[in-house]
Amino acid sequence: MTVMPTWDQFMAPVLTVMSDGAVRGIREIRATTAQAERLTEAQLDELLPSGQRKAENRIGWAVSYLNRVGALQRPTRGQYSITDGGRQLLAAHPHGITELDLRLLVRTGDEWWIQKGSSTRPLAGLHDLADNEAITTLDPVEQIEQGIERIHAEVAADLLARLHAQVPAFFEQAVLDLLIAMGYGGAEGRATRTQLTNDGGIDGIVDQDALGLSRIYVQAKRYSLDAVVGRPEIQAFVGALHGNQAGQGVFITTARFSGGAQEYAKSVPTRIVLIDGARLAALMIRYSVGVQVKRTVHIVEVDEDFFE
Repeated sequence: MTVMPTWDQFMAPVLTVMSDGAVRGIREIRATTAQAERLTEAQLDELLPSGQRKAENRIGWAVSYLNRVGALQRPTRGQYSITDGGRQLLAAHPHGITELDLRLLVRTGDEWWIQKGSSTRPLAGLHDLADNEAITTLDPVEQIEQGIERIHAEVAADLLARLHAQVPAFFEQAVLDLLIAMGYGGAEGRATRTQLTNDGGIDGIVDQDALGLSRIYVQAKRYSLDAVVGRPEIQAFVGALHGNQAGQGVFITTARFSGGAQEYAKSVPTRIVLIDGARLAALMIRYSVGVQVKRTVHIVEVDEDFFE
């Protein structure tokens, strides 16, 4: 797939689109710019972790920065048009506008909003930036989301390591706690860890209603993180479900499933859901089981209605 242009690589295309002098809303600018850049369907469908379309997000930031330096103006709320400064900027950089080019347009003391370079060394000001210094290719929202992804990846690895270090009973209870947090167990949130014999390893039962007429049987296996759960283990679980006249079950492990195990789970009439270590950790993070929120970040934007 063709590489998606970065947010700064969209600035020249945006100004090119706007160079006809027309007044456009942000949606039209995004659509027209994407068409002019011949973005593929795959690129247009590419999403950020938040669910926002990546191309729309990047074009939006390009518009925002161009407006901030006066290359675009807003004659009315939500509408943009090019300025003489924007035409001059495009004429000077017809093949691409960089963040460095924007910095040169910012008045001293007003450069706080320009994203600093990717270097870990703090920049004292505009004049300290060398022409060849690396500039970040991610817009601010993408930087935040990328940082969150890295934090989640580290926490996920730590969660799995800690779960594997616990005794089996702890892991089984953690799995049941997760299912309850996900909304299974009905209004009363009932889940029972069991030590049934001759059950093929059923470790817990989640009652979906107060009378226990609908049940989910759970098998929780605290395997080595690099282990592979094969088809025989899933067959044994299906046998245990049949022995309990159960029609649905969840097999959760800290390891991963082989291709054969996954294909077998899909082929049997009994509804079997397989949750491997990666998905288990992701679900624990999503439903706040075994983790706590350390800090909440609020992303703000100007309330246009306030200034009406």
